[in-house]
Amino acid sequence: VAIKLPEDGFQWLPRTAGLPDDAFSHDGKLTKQDIRASAMAKLMPQPGGLLWDVGAGCGSVGIEWMRHDPTCRAIGLEPQAKRRAFAKENALALGTPGLKLIDGVAPEALEDLETPDAVFVGGGLSAESLSYCLDALKPGGRLVAHAVTLGSESLLLSMFEAHGGNLTRLSIAKASPVGPHHGWRAAMPVTQWSYIKPMMTGDKKI
Repeated sequence: VAIKLPEDGFQWLPRTAGLPDDAFSHDGKLTKQDIRASAMAKLMPQPGGLLWDVGAGCGSVGIEWMRHDPTCRAIGLEPQAKRRAFAKENALALGTPGLKLIDGVAPEALEDLETPDAVFVGGGLSAESLSYCLDALKPGGRLVAHAVTLGSESLLLSMFEAHGGNLTRLSIAKASPVGPHHGWRAAMPVTQWSYIKPMMTGDKKI
């Protein structure tokens, strides 16, 4: 088999976290590059590991997880058909055709799924969905949830107070044209809660 790469317009995409945003087709429902790279660092992809991507949007987090290793698997939960179509298109284009997409909302649509090694909650944030995901995680499993509204930020604060983990506010500003000059244009800040489920030995946490 011979493969000839295009001489012009070829874009190299690494397997490391943080693909450029323009690598994905989307309608705006996208975890942006810098924020996504932070999430992937906390999710810690592992060979053979299964990720639940709750509120998958265009599939960017699940796709990045699967690109980490050929044996990584991901299930994306997304209730909007248009966004599932984007996710399927992106998965095919970026070498992860095995991304499984489910039409549904959490926590009901998560029932009977295989136990995850990691969970990312980027949409459909609720106390019920977070509690379900925490219960479902394997010991040592990682959960990362993002919030942009005050209500969802309050929810993450309550989960942080109840369970621990790390609460981080991520604020990104990028230089953009201001007349003939450039200035900083800030994106909406994202509150990130990351949590690692304790390992259990008998009745003791380790």
